[in-house]
Amino acid sequence: MKLVIAIIQPHRLEDVKKELYKADVNLITVSPVLGHGKQKGVTELYRGAKETGNLLRKVRLEIGVNEDFVEPTVKAIVRGARTGNIGDGKIFVLDMSRCVRIRTGEEGSEAIG
Repeated sequence: MKLVIAIIQPHRLEDVKKELYKADVNLITVSPVLGHGKQKGVTELYRGAKETGNLLRKVRLEIGVNEDFVEPTVKAIVRGARTGNIGDGKIFVLDMSRCVRIRTGEEGSEAIG
């Protein structure tokens, strides 16, 4: 089991979701976050308005997947999020030691779905 964490541009979220659904990845948690990478202080376009500052608006995706879905998930995020410009984001893949479905008490791969 792996936890895929992606930090992407907010305006790319719908495209990423479409690509994830095509890859049969349907379980996703989305959070608005602030941050910056190497582009710190670069002007960014967000919903038609230019923003400049140290912390830029981003979206954090968290997706728990079984081993077979790691590569399809990563590739789907890249397809949906890539613009070719600095600030497209990052993807982190972490080992997940345990997953429990609260409703049924299932654990491991069965709990992820």
